Amino acid sequence: MSSGQIVRQPVVLRERSTRTVDQRLGLRFPRLTAAYGRLIGRLPPASRLRQALLRRAVRQSGEAFNRRDVEAFLLNRRPDCEWYPPREFVEAGFFKTCYRGPAEYREYVSNWSDVVGDIRVETVEVIDLGTRIVSLAELHGRAKASGVALSRSYATVSTLRGGRAVREEQYLDHGQALHTAGLQG
Repeated sequence: MSSGQIVRQPVVLRERSTRTVDQRLGLRFPRLTAAYGRLIGRLPPASRLRQALLRRAVRQSGEAFNRRDVEAFLLNRRPDCEWYPPREFVEAGFFKTCYRGPAEYREYVSNWSDVVGDIRVETVEVIDLGTRIVSLAELHGRAKASGVALSRSYATVSTLRGGRAVREEQYLDHGQALHTAGLQG
């Protein structure tokens, strides 16, 4: 944690979304996105500007994931970002332990679609710890093979460097994510 401050705020995703102007600009001018990330990273968690920018970034990332817009989703992540899937899925043999970089992230998303089918993430809260961000969400969807409806908790603990995610650990339990971030237990 950068300054010992913890800021919790609700996040509401739109049911339907398209790329925003700032996402289009960020994709066209990646250095602009990096500078934007550094700006957010320098602000203290209690800053109202940081809170607004972070809530917007989390909302846009969730919406990009839900529409399977990988390029827009990756905007707030560093090119060397690592993704760690939920432990339960790794142990079941569905996923590798870690996916690194944009190409492997695309593989990861493809694997999600193969294993889980059509899924939608509904982010409900973001917790800003300074150098780490905890996103609490719910997964909703339908299993590809069986057609069974799915609904369960989901959380991500993101480690930031330069205001952009460099590591994302994913959990199927909010309590596990909060514990990892040092907020419980």
